Amino acid sequence: MRLLQSMPADRRPDRLVLLLAGLALYGVSSGLMLQAGLGQMPWGVLHQGLSRAFGLQVGTWTIIVGVAVLLAWWPLRLRPGIGTVANTLLIGLFLDATLDVVPVAGTLPAQLALLLAGVLGNGVATGAYIGAGLGAGPRDGLATGIAARGHSLRVVRTSIEVSVLVAGWLLGGTVGVGTVLYAVAIGPITHRTVPALQLRGGDRPGRPWVPDTRDPEFGLGRLVGIPGGGSADPAGRR
Repeated sequence: MRLLQSMPADRRPDRLVLLLAGLALYGVSSGLMLQAGLGQMPWGVLHQGLSRAFGLQVGTWTIIVGVAVLLAWWPLRLRPGIGTVANTLLIGLFLDATLDVVPVAGTLPAQLALLLAGVLGNGVATGAYIGAGLGAGPRDGLATGIAARGHSLRVVRTSIEVSVLVAGWLLGGTVGVGTVLYAVAIGPITHRTVPALQLRGGDRPGRPWVPDTRDPEFGLGRLVGIPGGGSADPAGRR
């Protein structure tokens, strides 16, 4: 049994460059939001809370949680791609590197600048690593895989993110205006960056995959090895 999805045969160097650039930017942008001190994305709140409660760096917890979530793919019969593995291991490293060089913002203007740069950068980074077509991140794949078993993707994703947000907050993670801004802004940003950065060529000869931007997850089912296509919604929502 093949453990990883096969890489698309076309434009492999371009895909790898786009993937690595996206993951680096994702880690950096997450670090900027963390140093802004105004609140994180839901998973970021969990990682920060775990760091405050049990020690270790936030990026280290990002990797540990990513590995744990990736293990949850097994019973869902999902197959990760090389991008999934890279996502699990690299984002936390780039995040910790950012925390080492970017100081905590000391004034409100600096906090807002880091927050806005982080949210925008995160949206671009998401478009890049999804656009590379080498596999979704472990957290995206978990929601998509559960939804493929007959549940609404929107409900599944919201339920997971609310759960990790509350858990992170209880552990000491920061929830604030940045959390709200991220929730409001990330959808519209990725609505533009995912199709803009998607490398044409796709996984079927002569038929490039174009993500359905009406779906808030842009057809992530194809990126986690769900048989049959670009949407995780079993009702075939388009």
